[in-house]
Amino acid sequence: MYHKEKSIQIKNSASALYNNLGVLRIAPRRLTYFTVVHANVVNMVSASWDGLNYSHRQLQSKEPNVATSTSLIMQAAFCALPSRDLLVVTSQKGIQMYESDGSIMVYWHALDTPETPTAQAVFARGISAVWENYICVGVSSGAIFVFDIPSKGSNITLSEVLEEHKESITDMASECSGSQECIADLVSADDGGNLCVWKSGEEFQLLNKIPGFDMSCSSVKLWKGTVVAGYGTGQIRLYEAVTGILHAEVNAHARWIYSLDIAPFSGLLLSAAEDSLVRVWHLTLTPETNSVEVAHLHNECVTDTQICGAKFCDGDGYAFAVTGYDLSEIIRYTQS
Repeated sequence: MYHKEKSIQIKNSASALYNNLGVLRIAPRRLTYFTVVHANVVNMVSASWDGLNYSHRQLQSKEPNVATSTSLIMQAAFCALPSRDLLVVTSQKGIQMYESDGSIMVYWHALDTPETPTAQAVFARGISAVWENYICVGVSSGAIFVFDIPSKGSNITLSEVLEEHKESITDMASECSGSQECIADLVSADDGGNLCVWKSGEEFQLLNKIPGFDMSCSSVKLWKGTVVAGYGTGQIRLYEAVTGILHAEVNAHARWIYSLDIAPFSGLLLSAAEDSLVRVWHLTLTPETNSVEVAHLHNECVTDTQICGAKFCDGDGYAFAVTGYDLSEIIRYTQS
């Protein structure tokens, strides 16, 4: 179903972080941007669709009053809003927002770091664009920062802090189907596997809490009112977002899941884990019977590689890309 394409080389290898791959498709320019985090650097590659042109850029983690920061970056993710695309980078010191090509930093938000080191690490992780003008970012305290993003310029404001989670945020996702009927439009996950389902707006409303079972939820997606969550057990669970009803549980991988992605137009689900496998599933929702079916379509083994990032390169799931710990390349697969 899929075959391997030519890999894209990156300047540094990928760190072993959840969801360590960002992909942004720039259709008018026939380009795709990729980001991969290595320690305190974000490797960025702009690749032309014909595979002939590649340009590289590296973004350093920032902190006030320091020329070169050594603070580790936890995640880099593209946030596509109707009016603009931004690249959001989270680290142990704060949250950086860049224009999507990485050329200009438009906003910096420092995290409150204690004067004396504590047992609790401080970092930001979990990034999602929500609705028309919000970007939500999770932090290690369990709080979620909601930023209001203007259609242009750098007048970004922190509009709300959501304090529902008690453990570090691992990942966040907004409703990706584009459907207006869905009540829930954001799901957040934490290190204890707990999920919170939100409705965005001037004030975000908590719609539902789905309890975890003391196993970290490393990656989460929201599609047509269904939460898809991947866990350290290698399992994928599908819940109805608003009620928390468990629709399906899949023993998808033998090891810790690091990344999930959904192609919103086709209902394809991508899962990648420490067991060297990337699997493609197909989700079918039947509203009449309120049921969800999961079918396994394809798997690829990236030999001797702990996979840490996997993303579809388009809304149909025609192609996907994969990164692995200590691998200095982005591996791509396309449908045959």
